[in-house]
Amino acid sequence: MAPKFGTSGLRGLVTDLTDEVCARYTKAFLTGTAHDGVLLVGGDLRPSTRQHLRAVAAGARAAGVTVVDCGTLPTPALALEAQRRGAPAVMVTGSHIPADRNGLKFYTRTGEITKSDETAINDRLADWSGPMDLSDPVTDDTALARYAARFSGFFAADALAGRRVGVYEHSAVGRDSLGAVLRALGAKVTTLGRSDHFIPVDTEAVDETTRSQLRDWARDAGLDAIVSLDGDSDRPLVTDASGHVIPGDVIGALTARHLGARVLVTPVSSNTMIDGMGFETIHRTRIGSPYVIEGIEAALARDGASHVVGYEANGGFLTGFAAVGAVGTLSPLLTRDAFLPILCALAGIAVHGPLAAQIDALPPRRTAADRLEGLPTEISAALIAQLRADPGARAALFAPLGEEAALDLTDGLRVTFTSGEIAHLRPSGNAPELRCYCEATSEQRAGAIVQSLLGNIAARYG
Repeated sequence: MAPKFGTSGLRGLVTDLTDEVCARYTKAFLTGTAHDGVLLVGGDLRPSTRQHLRAVAAGARAAGVTVVDCGTLPTPALALEAQRRGAPAVMVTGSHIPADRNGLKFYTRTGEITKSDETAINDRLADWSGPMDLSDPVTDDTALARYAARFSGFFAADALAGRRVGVYEHSAVGRDSLGAVLRALGAKVTTLGRSDHFIPVDTEAVDETTRSQLRDWARDAGLDAIVSLDGDSDRPLVTDASGHVIPGDVIGALTARHLGARVLVTPVSSNTMIDGMGFETIHRTRIGSPYVIEGIEAALARDGASHVVGYEANGGFLTGFAAVGAVGTLSPLLTRDAFLPILCALAGIAVHGPLAAQIDALPPRRTAADRLEGLPTEISAALIAQLRADPGARAALFAPLGEEAALDLTDGLRVTFTSGEIAHLRPSGNAPELRCYCEATSEQRAGAIVQSLLGNIAARYG
């Protein structure tokens, strides 16, 4: 299957992301975006990333653009550098998906591309002709240090003093930098699970083997929390002191509160507990950072002084205003960031108590999410289309959840039942998977609904 744009960036099998494909997409991107003759590039730790990066550089050279390689670094670090230099950028990463897949994330000189930008890139694609220069571009790896300094210039130097934090490193590109930032803010860091091969950690659907390992580490090391990142380090993973994974949309809400945000933009799949947390305005979007960015920009267009932030159910956090911290101001960054929500969650322990106690004090709405892997997109899309059109089919699938009270078709199919429980199904935009998000008054109940629904669907289509 040919590579295509998903919820965030171009994705495809490594075998389909040929040199020519990467070069063509890069040239099409640069043909339609403003630049001063320079493209920044960076990548994650996947085995295929370096070759894809060379092909991206070849496409830029064919467009008459000089390429600067910022090295292996988190996606938000590259985005911040692009914003600082006023230059477009391409991050080579498949994010959280397995190593047999990879992708490209595109940034204009002002931020992450929108869905309309994706359409324009597709429209400008042209056949490749002539030779291809696949040499390595010139390297300038100073962007990572500037990204780390973003946080030491916002939090007090002792913000995490006394905190015992485990860092599950696996193959996340930001693993070393995250540990360094935590130590700089006073935390005692224990490194865990470093890997020389790529591990696809999905912070939105953490598998039971990983959850068990996190609980074991927390018990054995006596930690306040364990934190981690996905492959390109724009999605956080945070556990409490027992190693229990805290959903990303809960971490997002805690981060928004810590920063003093008043306006939230978040996908329709995120926890509805924020409706009872005192925020002034909440805007719900389709799933994917481009939609959240559009929502933040719309809020700023209405009121440029809005204290607006955005986050996704995977925990990736976006800042739309200049937040004032203990020692300085955090500039807006309209792309998913994982370091900020991790640091805000840990810093909040000193103010609000242990993370588990903070979660218990929130409105009693809890979410769970998982995925049915290996289900072809056309099958999951056909299922969703049938359920949207046929109330009888919905009633049959959701019979154990009771009577339907409301139907939301913003993104996929989201059903609210008279009990207040919610079930949400949608095809993944990144891989052949069916995503399931559920909400109830307890995480255990939400998780049970997820597993029951996915089990029923797997029995029918698996």
